Amino acid sequence: MDLEALPPDLYGRPGPDGFLRRMTAFADWYDPLMGRPGLRRSPRRPGPRPTPPLHLVVTVHRSIAEDVVELRLGDPGGSPLPAWQPGARIELTLPSGLVRHYSLCGDPADRSSYRIAVRRLPAGGGGSTEIHDRLHPGVRLAARRPRNGFAFCAEPAVLLLAGGIGITPLLPMARQAQHLGLDWRLVHAGRSAASMPFTEELRALDPSRVEFLTEPASAAELLARAPHGAAVYCCGPAPMLAAVQRAYDPTVTRALHFERFGAAPILDGQPFTVRLGESGEQVTVPADRSALDVLREVRPGLPYSCHQGFCGTCKVRLTGGTPVHRDRRLTEGDRAAGAFLPCVSRAAEGETLVLEV
Repeated sequence: MDLEALPPDLYGRPGPDGFLRRMTAFADWYDPLMGRPGLRRSPRRPGPRPTPPLHLVVTVHRSIAEDVVELRLGDPGGSPLPAWQPGARIELTLPSGLVRHYSLCGDPADRSSYRIAVRRLPAGGGGSTEIHDRLHPGVRLAARRPRNGFAFCAEPAVLLLAGGIGITPLLPMARQAQHLGLDWRLVHAGRSAASMPFTEELRALDPSRVEFLTEPASAAELLARAPHGAAVYCCGPAPMLAAVQRAYDPTVTRALHFERFGAAPILDGQPFTVRLGESGEQVTVPADRSALDVLREVRPGLPYSCHQGFCGTCKVRLTGGTPVHRDRRLTEGDRAAGAFLPCVSRAAEGETLVLEV
C-alpha cells in the first residue's frame, strides 16, 4: 500500500528538543575551555525515546463477509489504547512471528479496542490464514502504536473509492465526513455483494451517499461520482489504483490520495546482482522485481511485511556496493551504518550489492 506523505516521526512524536541539543553541545565545548580537560563526563546528547510495544488481546473474532473476519483487539488490563485518526494502520506481530500491517476500521473515539478486518488470502504469505484460523478470543499478541500515512483531511467535498477489502481505511473517513457535515460520496466495488464487508454500517451513515458496485466500471466512471472540486481517497488493488491515477483530472477534482495493498510497480528498474555475504552465493534481481522477492527465493525465512519501505521489517545489513535507497523509513544515520530495505531499494547502475542475510 503506497503511503505518500509521512509525518517527520512515524509515530507522530516530536524529535529531540532542539534547545536541549544546542545547550548540551555548548557544554561539551565549554568544559575543556575552562581548564577541566581531565573531567570525564558520560555523553549527554538526547536521542529518540524508544516506543514500547503494545500488548493486545483478541476480544472479538467473527466472520463479517465471504472470506473476511473482523477482529477487535483490546488492552489485557482494560486500559485505554493510544489514539488514532482515520487512515491509520497498526503493525501486529502474530504468534507465529509474522509481522503484518492492517488498517484500523473502527471508531477513533472508541479507545477501548482496535478493529481490523482481514480477507483470507491463501497465497498471501500466511498472515491472513493465521488470523482466520488461530487468532481466537483470548490470544495475545504484540503491536506497535498506530501510525498514519493516509491521513484524512476535512475538505468540503470528498469522494471515497474502495476496491474489495480496501474499504477498511475508508470506513472511518466516511464516518468522520458524515459527522462533520461534508459533501461526501463513497463507492465500494467488489466481486460480489457477499464479499463486501460493512455494507449495512455504511448504509446507516447515509444511504444516498453510498454506492456498491459488483459489475465492472471504468476509472473515469468512478471519478465521475465526485462532487466538483472534491478530494479523492482511493484504496484497493494495484490495477484499480493505476487506472484511477491515469484517469484523474486535477482540473475537476482537488487532490488524489491513495493507499496500496502492496508494493508499487517498478517502473524504472535496472537489473543488478546481490551477493550473499556469508555464502558468497550470487542472485540476479530483474528490472521488474524487488530484491526482497528474489532473496526470499533463496532465503524463505527472510522477514517482511509492508513491501513499501515503510515498516522496516525486512531490514538487512549492506556491507558492499553502492545502493539507491528508496524507502521512507531509514534515517541517514541508519543508511550510513549499512541498513538496507530490499523491498524497495536497489543498486546503483553497474553495482553489485553485498548483503548479510
